This record gives sequence, C-alpha cells and structure tokens, in this order.
Amino acid sequence: LSPSFSHVNHLQLSLYWIVYHVLLSGIFKYFELCQCRPSDGNCSCCKDCMLCLGNLWEECCDCVGMCNPKNYSDSPATSKSTVEELHRPIPSLFRALTEGDAPINMMVVSFPVAEEFTHHENLVSFLESLNSQPQNVSVPGNSIHSKKMCTVVYFDDCVSIRQCKQYCESMGGSKYRWFHNACCQCIGPECLDYGSKAVKCVNCLF
Repeated sequence: LSPSFSHVNHLQLSLYWIVYHVLLSGIFKYFELCQCRPSDGNCSCCKDCMLCLGNLWEECCDCVGMCNPKNYSDSPATSKSTVEELHRPIPSLFRALTEGDAPINMMVVSFPVAEEFTHHENLVSFLESLNSQPQNVSVPGNSIHSKKMCTVVYFDDCVSIRQCKQYCESMGGSKYRWFHNACCQCIGPECLDYGSKAVKCVNCLF
C-alpha cells in the first residue's frame, strides 16, 4: 500500500475508535446520571430519565431496558408524542405573547377547541407528576365551548423534551406536547385537551 493510502486508513480507523469511545462513554454517563430501572410495573424515575436523555430517549430507551424493543415497522416519530400539564401556568402572559405578530422563530396557530377531539392517528404518552390528578375531558357539544378557540405555539426548530417544557413554562403555557421527531408545541389556557396532534414546526417536520 502507498504511504498516503495507509495514512488515510489509519485516520479512518482512529476516527472509528473515537466515535466508539464517545458512544461508550455516553452509555456509561447514562447509567451514572440516570440510575433507573422499572420494577413490577413501577417506574417512578422514568420521567426524570426521559428528560435526562432528551432527544436520545427514542433511540436509547430500549437498549437500557426502559421501554419495549423497537419494531422498525412502527409508526413514524411524527405520529407519537408526549404530553404534560404545567403546574404554574400564566394565562395572561401566554395571551400577551400570542396576540398580534408571532414572536420570532415561532408560529401561533388557533383553531376551535372541538378540533382537539377529532380523530388523528397519534400515539400519546403522558408524563404525570405525583401532584397531578387525572382529568375527565368531554367532547364539547353545541354550547359556548364549541365557539372557543384553542391557541398553541410551535417552535420552528427541533428541541429536546426538556427544552420544550422549559420554553412552554417561560411562555406561561398550560401544557405542552413534544412530538417524538423533536417538534415542540406549547398549549394555551383555552385548550380543553392537549392541543393539536399535527406536527407544524417549520424546520422540524420529519
């Protein structure tokens, strides 16, 4: 082999070892920071670990034994989402930020609250804190509720689930929906359910 060719091969091999060690150190870091194991159907620490892993949750949860093994014929990431209620919403702040021109890097969308309950294929997982209480939400009929509008905010770019929660809290949102392709939706106080089930982040659609 020529010296130049051997040099290229040596660089490629070195690069592979670097990548391998980075991935390996990431797994060790996970076990160090997220020491969590489901037992007998109880996984009180799963929420913290999901927030810890962020965008890596979808890729890593099965390899650390925290979710079922992947079936690569499953639905795409855009048809799956995680939702959570925020415990200190500020409705007046959310309304102020979503009235008029949309803030930079965001898109404001309003639609009748009845549309929250229309059928749309989306597999949802709920993150519930110890203080949260289950809510019974009924589909609005021919009442004043059917005329109300649900306002949500989409961020243009992909974000982690932790960032999504923090951004929505800072806007005064009532809830958030984080799609598993990393699209984030903040949900306003007039929404009765968990906003829209459609991905509309302009730079994070797939």
